[in-house]
Order: sequence, then C-alpha cells, then structure tokens
Amino acid sequence: MTTEGRVFKYGDNVDTDVIIPARYLNVSSGEELAKYCMIDIDEDFAKEVQPGDIIVAGKNFGCGSSREHAPLAIKCAGVGCVIAPSFARIFYRNSINIGMPIMECPEAAEDIKAGDRVSVDFSTGVITNITTGKTYQAEPFPEFMQKIIDKGGLVKYVSSQFED
Repeated sequence: MTTEGRVFKYGDNVDTDVIIPARYLNVSSGEELAKYCMIDIDEDFAKEVQPGDIIVAGKNFGCGSSREHAPLAIKCAGVGCVIAPSFARIFYRNSINIGMPIMECPEAAEDIKAGDRVSVDFSTGVITNITTGKTYQAEPFPEFMQKIIDKGGLVKYVSSQFED
C-alpha cells in the first residue's frame, strides 16, 4: 500500500489540542472534525488538504491528551500519512487503531520541506521525496499492524476475522 501527496510541515511537539482543539470535541463525525483539523496552527489546512497529502512534523507529534479525535480528524481530512521523528505513545496507538498510517523517520522529517511532493510505500518503509529525488528508509510496519491499517482500523480488522 502506498500514498502520495503534497507536504504540510509542522514543528516539534504538535499536541492533540492543536490537531483538533477542545472546542470542537462535541462534533460527532470524523468528516465534521476534519473541517477543524490543525485550525489553530494552520488556518487554511482543512481547506487546502487533498486526499493523500502528507503531514511532516518534528518530534513528539500528537503529545498531550489521549483523545482519539486527533488522528481521526487527520485521517478524515484525507491525509495519507504522518511522518515524524517520533510520536507520542498514545497518539501512535490511536492512529494504528483507526487505520491512520504514521511513519517514524528522523531524516525525512528534517529534510522534507512544506510543499514537496512525497510518496510513501508502507510495505517497505521507503519514503521518496519526488520533488528532490531523495529517498529515506523508515521502519515498515510489522505485518499484523499493516493488516490493521489496510482494513481501516482495529475494529474493522477484528470484524473481518469473523466473516466467512
């Protein structure tokens, strides 16, 4: 599985309150949450993001509260992947649980610029900056995690295990 898109770049310690501010947590659908994704640090993000686009950020992305709304808002906004040197532990788990691919790759996170066009191959962990031609190697997901992401999240994966 792969994704390709334009990069939106952010710094270190982007917390869940910035990804989806608390004032929007009364919204029930992912599509509605997506309208407010990143609004406090990038007012135009939700209007400009296209399916497959990629967020590249600094270390500790998704820190703060453990709300599942944050990765859900990102996924429903159409983001194909988030690349960072590191992720907050709970954000990482919530992302996998909802089928939102995230890749840890310090070199890519440092080198890739806002507006670059990037592709990510989740099965190999290869990140390619199409704009510059440079490639980076992230750790690919273990097979069981890739299956969860491919199915669209943990609930859908478990449900598929009981289908005939």
